[in-house]
Amino acid sequence: MADTILVPVDGSPLSKRAFEKALADADSTVVAFHVIDPSDPGYSAPVDVDVSFEPLHGSAEWYEKAEEVADAIFEELTALADGTGIEVQTVTQRGDPAREVIDYTRDHDVDEIYVGSHGRSGETNLLLGSVAELIATRAPVSVTIVR
Repeated sequence: MADTILVPVDGSPLSKRAFEKALADADSTVVAFHVIDPSDPGYSAPVDVDVSFEPLHGSAEWYEKAEEVADAIFEELTALADGTGIEVQTVTQRGDPAREVIDYTRDHDVDEIYVGSHGRSGETNLLLGSVAELIATRAPVSVTIVR
């Protein structure tokens, strides 16, 4: 068991599953970590986004909506922790998701990272990239991949 587990969350079922696993395994603290990725207009929506109805990418309204999405994700996850005795901290950063997770882990007292992954491999992984893979290969702490 780890004192502090960091869980990158994006609103997807896999990140929720990783968060639930972290709650079950943590000794004291789980950090729900959301990254607003300005390079991806629909980054924070687990469903397809029709950008014709969304605020202009990079605008103040876009960032406001991104913060609202983060707040909604955190609200759902912190409710899962009620009654567990585990402290949940929420953090939102802006930038490249894998880089922000690694930097936060280096700069804070994080014992382990739990990250959801689709388990893609081969050509799919090469085309899409894998935040989970980047985290797993660059993290300064142990990483648990949750599928």
